[in-house]
Amino acid sequence: MQQVTIVGSGFGALTSVQVLRRSGFKGELTVVSPAPEFVYYPGLIWVPSGRRTGDDLRLDLTHFFNKWSVRHLAAEATGLRDGGRLLETSAGEVANDGLIIASGGRFIKKLPGIEHAITPCEGVAAAQQIRDRLRAIDSGTVAMGFASNPNEPSSMRGGPIFEFLFGLDRQLRQEGRRDRIRIVFFNPAERPGNRLGPKAVDAVLGELHKVGIDTHLGHKLKGFAADKVMTEGGDIDADLIIFMPGMTGNQWFDNTELPRSPGGLIQADAQCRVPGFERVYVVGDSGSFPGPDWMPKQAHMADLQARAAAKNLVAEFAGRAPTETFAVELLCIVDANDRGMLIWRTPKRNFVLPSSRLFHWLKRFFEWWYLRQYR
Repeated sequence: MQQVTIVGSGFGALTSVQVLRRSGFKGELTVVSPAPEFVYYPGLIWVPSGRRTGDDLRLDLTHFFNKWSVRHLAAEATGLRDGGRLLETSAGEVANDGLIIASGGRFIKKLPGIEHAITPCEGVAAAQQIRDRLRAIDSGTVAMGFASNPNEPSSMRGGPIFEFLFGLDRQLRQEGRRDRIRIVFFNPAERPGNRLGPKAVDAVLGELHKVGIDTHLGHKLKGFAADKVMTEGGDIDADLIIFMPGMTGNQWFDNTELPRSPGGLIQADAQCRVPGFERVYVVGDSGSFPGPDWMPKQAHMADLQARAAAKNLVAEFAGRAPTETFAVELLCIVDANDRGMLIWRTPKRNFVLPSSRLFHWLKRFFEWWYLRQYR
């Protein structure tokens, strides 16, 4: 019986499970991750305001795994041997005939004093820490920003920071505290968010100005202190710092011979295959893929890549050439707690629709629709 191992239990991993089974794979399927749970990261933006709790966003996957006949191994990947056929984990070795790596990325935490900043997309605990710190601030300054991987600028996740910015503005206004709390957005680029498209950058920066969020742009970051963000263009005094660093590959990749991109991610081709490794695929934030420099690091892209990888792996098992590719598409609603701005970008189009309550409810509906398969 053929055996497939999937590393991770996020968007790309779980989509791979479903597409493998729906494409006719009847062999043994093993998912390796620290716990049998799925965290819906897009919903973290609603934790500071209390619209969502950790329990709302953390889903037990036991039922899902039983439904799709998946064996879950509670462990962390630690290495890879035998051309990808033997995955090393903290709970022992796992043999496979096909491997899909969907273990996400790792934030680069090299700036001095970065321990003073909260990285919201690290998970529920980080979002709850932001919530609790905000409750303790009666007046002062909240500074938020993001940066990229200097060796691979596309390896970044800036969209959520815009959502935290706009969401905090709306939250403080509803709480009657906005006039006492200054919000500052900092970024080393002069026009941050270029991956959204030129129209979107103009719209987002214009909206920041409209709601009174200050900007500190175009200055290289030097580091952080407990009460300030330090840049080459001056310091920003802050009572709370929220910062999304650039991303690189998981640490366990260093214990493998997998080919790496300049930014430390696993190199992939247009079919999500890892060059030089038979029946080894990578999806989502773990991989570096051919395509435009604005290709996003977001759940939607992980799902698209996972569909291609799973179909190609099934094709290889059947003796066919793996020809499935994935579309490159950036699709997001930049939410502000009770309204949102829709941004869509493809190689041929770039649409930006102004902030509307309809898009906020559309984002909430999509959350319900997406999560129903795991509940």
